[in-house]
This record gives sequence, structure tokens and C-alpha cells, in this order.
Amino acid sequence: MKSMLRFALATALLAAAGAATAASDSPVGTWRQVDDHTGKVTSIIQITDHGGELEAKVLKVMNMTPEQIARDGEHPRCTKCDGERHDQPVEGMTIMWGVRRDDDVWDGGHILDPSNGKVYKVKLTLKDGGAKLDVHGYIGFALLGRSQVWERQDG
Repeated sequence: MKSMLRFALATALLAAAGAATAASDSPVGTWRQVDDHTGKVTSIIQITDHGGELEAKVLKVMNMTPEQIARDGEHPRCTKCDGERHDQPVEGMTIMWGVRRDDDVWDGGHILDPSNGKVYKVKLTLKDGGAKLDVHGYIGFALLGRSQVWERQDG
């Protein structure tokens, strides 16, 4: 009886380890967006897979400065966005869409910067065994642009 219990426990632990490994080989999950200038977490973002296309939604905006709160309020709106996103709350907003896997990177989609309302092409690359995500936004060629490193929150 003890050996069966040990076997069941070992099997469950291996399955859990396999699930954690599988989760770290994809950008799908919850991420802390870290400001590349201040090093502070600015938002919590959830990336989901919809039929092979990744999209990201802002779950929470964090660590706003008193100046940002005075300008944008406690729950900022995308005042510089165009179209259907104009003046909509940033929390709950889809800011990345159309991203597909291409070998070890995910690209082909777009990402919105709610602070300026601009939409960029985006390329995602996992780092540190899936614990970090290099998010590279660019216009034109991927060699140009700006990267941020997001930290995995889940798992």
C-alpha cells in the first residue's frame, strides 16, 4: 500500500513538473511589466492563446506617480488611443494581438502603448528558461525599436 502511495505521489509530482515546464516554453501566462527606466512594475499583463494567436490584456496598472494620478486618475484611460480604444480604461484593454509562434520567437502581431496611443509591430522572445519575456516593439525593421523585459508572475 505504501509503495502504491509513493508511486502515485511521484507520478503527481512529475506531472506537475511537466506542466510547469510546458508553461515556461510559451509566453502564455501572467507577467509583470517592468519599466525599463525605473525598474518598477508598472502593470500586470495576461497573455492568452486564441487558436494559435497570442493576445495580451492589462489586468492592473500599478505604481503610478502622483503626477500620473493627477493627470490620468487612479484608473487611467487611453486618451491618446484612436478608434474603439479611445478614452477606454487601460485596465481590461487588449494591448497585444495577432502574435504567432515562429520557431523560438513569437511575432507577426501588434502591441499598443497606451501612454502614447501608438501601435507597434511586436516580437516576443523567452529568456531565463521562460522566467522572463523580451517584448520588442518596433516600426519597420525589428533591428530598430525598443525592448522591455517582463517577468513571469505565475509559476
